[in-house]
Amino acid sequence: MFLTFLQSALRMSAVFIYGSTGETLTEKSGNLNLGTPGIMCLGAVGGVMGTAAYIKSLADIADMTWFGVVIVPMLFAMLFAGIGGLIYSFITITLRCNQNVTGLALTTFGVGCLVFFGQRVDATNFATASRFITRSFPFAADLGWFGTVFFSYGVFVYLAIAIAIIVAIVLKKTRTGLNLRAVGENPATADAAGISVTKYKYTATLIGSMITGLGGLFYTMDYRGGMIEYNSVEPLGWLAVALVIFTVWRPNWGILGAILFSMLSIASNYLKVSFANREIVDMVPYLVTVAVLVVTSIVSRRETQPPASLGLTYFREER
Repeated sequence: MFLTFLQSALRMSAVFIYGSTGETLTEKSGNLNLGTPGIMCLGAVGGVMGTAAYIKSLADIADMTWFGVVIVPMLFAMLFAGIGGLIYSFITITLRCNQNVTGLALTTFGVGCLVFFGQRVDATNFATASRFITRSFPFAADLGWFGTVFFSYGVFVYLAIAIAIIVAIVLKKTRTGLNLRAVGENPATADAAGISVTKYKYTATLIGSMITGLGGLFYTMDYRGGMIEYNSVEPLGWLAVALVIFTVWRPNWGILGAILFSMLSIASNYLKVSFANREIVDMVPYLVTVAVLVVTSIVSRRETQPPASLGLTYFREER
């Protein structure tokens, strides 16, 4: 029972890793993108449309290949999510509109796209495509519980972990990461030092959105086995935003935080609780995030605080 619970939690954690890593990268540039749930929905839309297009192009379903059902949907998911990121960037960076309002509007737009296009996509043979995506290491069954816990997942789970580690290294150890953090902390100073604030904000938001979009693709085509669920992706996107705060803007910590959040998210499915108590259990991740936010505010250490210019529009003329 516990082994099944742990395996399911580790698998689902990839959704939160993609979402929190993408949003952390975006917020490090000073952009507070509350459109993360919507961008995750756009990633799901792109993923299912890419899968449907690939399956439709086949003369026979037996011709389905790993490349077609993994790489093609991934490219579509990143494209759709990237478009969402560009929309957000153009409105908030170029037009200098309010980030909070823009993000919430983007979430509404993304959810609407998932409902509209999801109902019109031919999901025939999606379950077959999902089996390619969830294919694990062939030797996992030979390693007993160790193989079940660590090697029984599809490629997207390991890709999520790899992306989180790479983003953490880039932010901490590279000049590009240092410049990006400078833009998020004090864009005026960064601008005066010759750093292109607009370029870094656009790039971070675009790449962050593309990473986030993979979370929507993973949830639909891997975790749910090709089932398009209209009301499940958005709540996971909000949890990903909460996870960014919980892990104090550190993508590598986000891996462990995502595992904890996924455990709390699915705990009600394994506990014998009433419907009312189930809702309380599902609230725990949000309550934990609030507690972390309160503690970090009290401690007030620089490394546990958000970027100083987070959510603020930069006007170069006011420098």
